[in-house]
Amino acid sequence: MAGIAPDYEQRSDIELARLVARRDPHAVRVVTGRNNQRLYRAAWSILRNRAEAEEAVQDAYLKAFAAMDGFAGASSLSTWLTRIVVNQALERKRTAERRERLLRERSVTDIADHRERVMAASEATQSPEAEVMRGQIAKLLERAIANLPEIFRPVFVLREIEGLSVEETADVLQIPKETVKTRLLRSRRRLQRELDPELRDALRGTFPFAGRDCDTLTEHVLGKFLAAPRQRPA
Repeated sequence: MAGIAPDYEQRSDIELARLVARRDPHAVRVVTGRNNQRLYRAAWSILRNRAEAEEAVQDAYLKAFAAMDGFAGASSLSTWLTRIVVNQALERKRTAERRERLLRERSVTDIADHRERVMAASEATQSPEAEVMRGQIAKLLERAIANLPEIFRPVFVLREIEGLSVEETADVLQIPKETVKTRLLRSRRRLQRELDPELRDALRGTFPFAGRDCDTLTEHVLGKFLAAPRQRPA
């Protein structure tokens, strides 16, 4: 990563924490560079929105960096930061849910809030990361469904893909309703056994947060952290 003194990569978590507490920019870049992707994924898993996840990560970093003097190394620095970003994301989620609940209870029509939520939902469903995920899973599913035994495949396709009811599927295939239910259950189990390891491998490569995204987040955090007034000990 550009702008980092070579020996900083060899520093321990405690040393890096102490340097960050003294607002050393090299230490900040090392810590954020190592943790951006993990923290982003953790935040996204809760918020399911890229912009919200990035803001949660930035807020978590600023909160953690302000308290770096208190890092004792009982767990790794990455684990410590992950706990903070998870709590930050959960708090954001609770706040959003609370706001929506109040709006429903009061029957308030807030056009700006509605537009914001619609835009957020649109971003969540149309983001490049979501498209990558859908594409990978679709390919895995197509291959797995093609490998189902002939006796199971029509039931699965009609019920799960075409959305036919049990009764409609039984009518189309001319088999009893209980047979439809049994074959669907067995096909799901076979697909789960086949897809579980492949989906785990696919998921490891989804929602990457590196390169320009990683560097941009680091510079935002660094700028805010260095510009914030120092907190004096109580």
